[in-house]
Amino acid sequence: MLPPIHRVVTGHDDEGRAIVVSDGALPSVNRLSSIPGTVFHEVWSTQGMPVVLGNTPDPTLGALMLPPPKHGTRMRFVDIPPDTEDFLKHGAARMKDAFNAIGDESASTVGPSSPHPLMHRTESIDYGILISGEIVLVLDTEEVVLKPGSVVIQRGTNHAWANRTSETARMLFVLIDGQYEPALAASLKDR
Repeated sequence: MLPPIHRVVTGHDDEGRAIVVSDGALPSVNRLSSIPGTVFHEVWSTQGMPVVLGNTPDPTLGALMLPPPKHGTRMRFVDIPPDTEDFLKHGAARMKDAFNAIGDESASTVGPSSPHPLMHRTESIDYGILISGEIVLVLDTEEVVLKPGSVVIQRGTNHAWANRTSETARMLFVLIDGQYEPALAASLKDR
């Protein structure tokens, strides 16, 4: 079992001095029933750029959403369980429901010839850092094995995270809203 995430959020008092606003466990930890063992640990998100700095309410307390807000960011840890034979064989049929549960059914790109049942794409740049375990980045025609400390710069590409070990892996993700180049956007509509 992986340890809980400890989060410290800072802010300002009425005189403008730096203070700790919260210090403790994450208030939003979501276990996905559609993909048993998968846990989303929501750390923070922002709306718009530049980010408005102030003592605003905790943005993680709303519904779980896969992509970042429009013109915003999202930071989360994800615990990725080992792929099971059942999941690899029957998981594709459950993916629309799984992605609907995380607020973005249209992100799922899985089809009959997909290399993994979790294939998906979001219009964002995602920085993924493997914290513990081993993960395989699965793309349309390539794979890369990731070890702790590996960093993936995911630029809106179709992908999945496969765990081919017997231990749960943990990745940290920072997602930043993006926009496809017009020519790329047009080519992706045909896929």
